[in-house]
Amino acid sequence: MRRVSPGETTYDRWVYESIVDAIPGVEFSRAQALAIQLVLFEVGVLGLAAVFDAWAAVPAGTAAVVVVSSGSALMLTLGRRIRDVDVPRVYTDVLFGTQIEIVLGVFSFVGLITYLFVVDPQTVGSSLLGDLLGRPYRAPVVAFTLVVLFDVCYRIGTGWWASIVGLWRTVMYGRDLATESRSALLRADLVTIGFAWVQTIMLPFVAGHDLIFFAVAGHVLAVTLVSGASVLLLSRHNRADSGLL
Repeated sequence: MRRVSPGETTYDRWVYESIVDAIPGVEFSRAQALAIQLVLFEVGVLGLAAVFDAWAAVPAGTAAVVVVSSGSALMLTLGRRIRDVDVPRVYTDVLFGTQIEIVLGVFSFVGLITYLFVVDPQTVGSSLLGDLLGRPYRAPVVAFTLVVLFDVCYRIGTGWWASIVGLWRTVMYGRDLATESRSALLRADLVTIGFAWVQTIMLPFVAGHDLIFFAVAGHVLAVTLVSGASVLLLSRHNRADSGLL
């Protein structure tokens, strides 16, 4: 079984990491990249609210920015931790190299846009976009909102992919990993679960719009169950190695 040794170069970068590292002549630390992203997005939220008197959208916009920034922290944390442990190369190639998280993010975004602009306006009562942004719609506000929503969907897709591949990794290779590697991957799975629960801060803003509400809540529950199963299996293997089972 071909393994990736700590520090070995392979397809071990999320697309987000590659974008941050690709800026010519600039090198950001992890904390700097996260801080810059958080500040720029929040300035955008507050600036557009001030210009177009859209202050009612600030709480929801800030919640979305928190989810985006937390998702970026997830990617940077998982990437660093996984690169620092001895794991099967096929795991890192599938997790990072396939870039399936982008596909999942695009599918999520397309579904969300279809709901916002086609399904929701046909239902009785107020629309979600109207509740959040107010009317009349302002083009710059809508454009910025779509950028933030795509980032949210991309990070949700990343969380899903990390969760699914994490369980697959544990089922296929968990028994053969060293105890230290299992413990590191267990902590990575817990980070994935933690990010899923951060997304619950969006639920109050979609209350009353059942399709979106239950989609987000169901996603959080599903990631918790999938990554939780991986955590339990890794813990079981560690206990077996220590003679506790």
